[in-house]
Amino acid sequence: MLKSFDIYNQNNILKIVVALNFLLVGTGSLLYTERLINKLENREEQYVQLYAKSIGYLFGSSHPDAGDLTFVTDQIIQANTTIPAIYVDPSGAFAAHKNIDDMPAGLTPEETQKFLKQKTAEMRKKHGPLVVDLGNNEQGLVYYTNSSLLRQIAYFPYALLAILTALGVLAYLSFSSSRRAEQNRVWVGLAKETAHQLGTPMSSLMAWVEYMRSDPEQYDGSITDEIEKDVQRLETITARFSSIGSVPTLKEENLNEVVEQFTNYLAKRISTKVKMTLASQLPANQQVKINKLLFEWVIENICKNAVDAMKGVGELRLTIVPLPHKGVAIDITDTGKGISKANMQKVFSPGFSTKKRGWGLGLTLAKRIVEEYHNGRLFVKSSEVGKGTTFRIVLNEN
Repeated sequence: MLKSFDIYNQNNILKIVVALNFLLVGTGSLLYTERLINKLENREEQYVQLYAKSIGYLFGSSHPDAGDLTFVTDQIIQANTTIPAIYVDPSGAFAAHKNIDDMPAGLTPEETQKFLKQKTAEMRKKHGPLVVDLGNNEQGLVYYTNSSLLRQIAYFPYALLAILTALGVLAYLSFSSSRRAEQNRVWVGLAKETAHQLGTPMSSLMAWVEYMRSDPEQYDGSITDEIEKDVQRLETITARFSSIGSVPTLKEENLNEVVEQFTNYLAKRISTKVKMTLASQLPANQQVKINKLLFEWVIENICKNAVDAMKGVGELRLTIVPLPHKGVAIDITDTGKGISKANMQKVFSPGFSTKKRGWGLGLTLAKRIVEEYHNGRLFVKSSEVGKGTTFRIVLNEN
């Protein structure tokens, strides 16, 4: 029987293997190209040596082979078609130049000399000048720089590394995207299966509620009402889980009423040592486009996270304020332990939790519901270690 291979559990190993392969390819290409560059550079220097020697034939009147202009012109000087070079005679004048492609047309002799002087200064930074023996103790100088071909080869390894880096990033993004897509499918399937499994016990609980209502003398009506509220709560949770993976429907809702009703329900089911308050600056009838079930889930996740941060003792304040362009902000402030700078960027990451128990998905789901389904924003507005944290939900005009 073959042993199964879990690609996700081996994710870090695969990343290291891929990174090492790219590093080896990049390093090998760099070393090999540098070797080619050195060879080509030596070859070009030999060409310039020939060019310098030809200048000696051409301009050195006392040289024994002076006058052999056919050899000089046809075989040596004309052979250099790529390497920029400038000859400076013993008097310091620029007597000849070749392959200076960026020289402007129509320069006067004085402008030409000035331009060539500037070019020789640039060439000197790259290579020292070659000495031309003209005889009679006279010497000229040949300045040169790398050809365009050599420059292209010099930049090639960096371009190659950039390409490999881009390919690596694309490979990583592709792998991560596939992984996230698979994880999303698992979570959606799990959520829908959970909703399905909750259906049977909820039907039974509803039957028990009806049975208890039928005998009010034996069962206290207030207890039955609370049980019914919890059953309705389970129905809400089931509806939430069923909606995961589907595009939710947004409706115009009175935000003040939605938040107030839900916080009233939630206040009775969190720690009695947590003082929960709600203040709103919105007009009483202002409508906001939301999905009520999912938005209540956002409020619940943030509030429960705040209660955990306070360890069940403290103050939880919800404040609804209007924003420009008909936007709305909901600030949820606790007096808990706060969030450290190291954890500030992780609070919305799947699986991140400072609690010993929990999956670390509450804030992740809340952020996704607000930003992907409601076109809003959820972020940490402020936090101070030891004093508390404020989360802000921003809903824009739809």
